[in-house]
Amino acid sequence: MPEATDSMMAAHASTDLARLWDTVVGGDLAFVMARANAISVGSANAALATHGLKVRSYSVLALAAAGTRPTQKELSEFLKLDPSQIVSLIDQLETRELVRREPNPSDRRVNVVVVTEAGRALYEQAREATQVAERSAFAALSADDLTTLASLVRTIANSTD
Repeated sequence: MPEATDSMMAAHASTDLARLWDTVVGGDLAFVMARANAISVGSANAALATHGLKVRSYSVLALAAAGTRPTQKELSEFLKLDPSQIVSLIDQLETRELVRREPNPSDRRVNVVVVTEAGRALYEQAREATQVAERSAFAALSADDLTTLASLVRTIANSTD
């Protein structure tokens, strides 16, 4: 990837970090995506803190609230988290009575995760908070650019399934 663009430099010219954007790292797509992700996740975690959630626990709650009845294995694969992390996240949400595990009707050896009434209510509040945080974190982008970015990132994220 080429060196950082002039617009990137202009956006960061007022900071002491501007000189770092003019390096190979500043133009490295993996670094830039990781940095943007850190900004986005940090913003979302701050918004979710008042609800006692973080991005990972919110993701599990949101998938359960979507009515998809995901298995723990599906959650692990979809969220790209170790199965033990998924178990811990579900345990935390279950302790708060936000989700529960139920046997999968098609394979009773496997549990699915379903949202409780309290979980759905919390999810709706948390979703509003994440939307506000997302608008703030991506405020530098136009609506069209944000739509394009979301489509491109989703293509990358979905390409390994």
